[in-house]
Amino acid sequence: MSTSESELLPTREQLLEIIRLQTNIAQLGLDLGGVMALVVDRTLTLTAADGAVIELAENNYMVYRAAAGIAARQLGLRLPMEASLSGQSVRSGQMMICHDTECDARVDLDSCQRVGVRSMLILPLLHVSLCVGVLKIMSRQPNAFNQHHASVLQLLTEVLGAEIFFAAKYATHDLFYRATHDEMTGLANRALFLERLHHAVAHTRRHGTPLGVLMIDMDGLKAINDHYGHHAGDQAIQAFAGRLRSMLRGTDTVARLGGDEFAVLMQPIVDTATLVRHIERLQTQMNHPYPELAFAIAGSVGFAMAPLDGIEPEILLEKADQSMYLVKRERKQQH
Repeated sequence: MSTSESELLPTREQLLEIIRLQTNIAQLGLDLGGVMALVVDRTLTLTAADGAVIELAENNYMVYRAAAGIAARQLGLRLPMEASLSGQSVRSGQMMICHDTECDARVDLDSCQRVGVRSMLILPLLHVSLCVGVLKIMSRQPNAFNQHHASVLQLLTEVLGAEIFFAAKYATHDLFYRATHDEMTGLANRALFLERLHHAVAHTRRHGTPLGVLMIDMDGLKAINDHYGHHAGDQAIQAFAGRLRSMLRGTDTVARLGGDEFAVLMQPIVDTATLVRHIERLQTQMNHPYPELAFAIAGSVGFAMAPLDGIEPEILLEKADQSMYLVKRERKQQH
């Protein structure tokens, strides 16, 4: 084997890491969301990329279903397949490489600039002849990737493509339900919430229709876990999630972002006064006793409203989060 050929192959350390990752994937079984999150996170280490994404092909769109590094804030992003290099990879079943996004007509330049991507490598996720999505790595620098990186990732894409295929075939729930909903509560997960927020903000930008973003934090979950055990903590999360779900409208999206963090996308909203009334009712009902539990739980709610507080998803989430922590701090001072 020539030196140039050997340089294209994965190193011993990379092979060992891939073996460990494949073992972890097998242990996760049909937990598709967990598998995808694990893969993008470990891919950063394997390739020294700045970002990694798994995009699934859904109804002529490519949707960011797992994201890490510089792409993490774009989780849930949805791009038309025909305008995306990832879409070309799905349609052709071939690897795609972009050495410089600034001079490559195939890419969605606006999206690349928003994320800060200058080069990327995209590999299709195939099972037999079916392409279900792509694994994409990104760099802030041009010309960052070559055939060596492709060789490393190809060892992952086969097992990942099969995992997605069999999750769809054998899971008791639909593939995309499992990829977009929290397993413990059945609420939307972070990826689905962010996807719907991106859509809602785009609609507000076009038509001026207001929307509300709520950030909700359970109060005292750590104390429940410490005193009663984690099983009781899980019961508290499920009861809290059920209360939220029962109080919101069919047009709203309630999500568990992780741990004791929840979020709500409220639309349509007539005006700020209407949103405040919704929140006051939610805060009151959310903190009423839970007959099914042997302990008390409560929550703190903060909010932001578009377009009044901004028109970018990240800004709305940040302002809602700041508002929530202000409410939490005020409640602590009262007690």
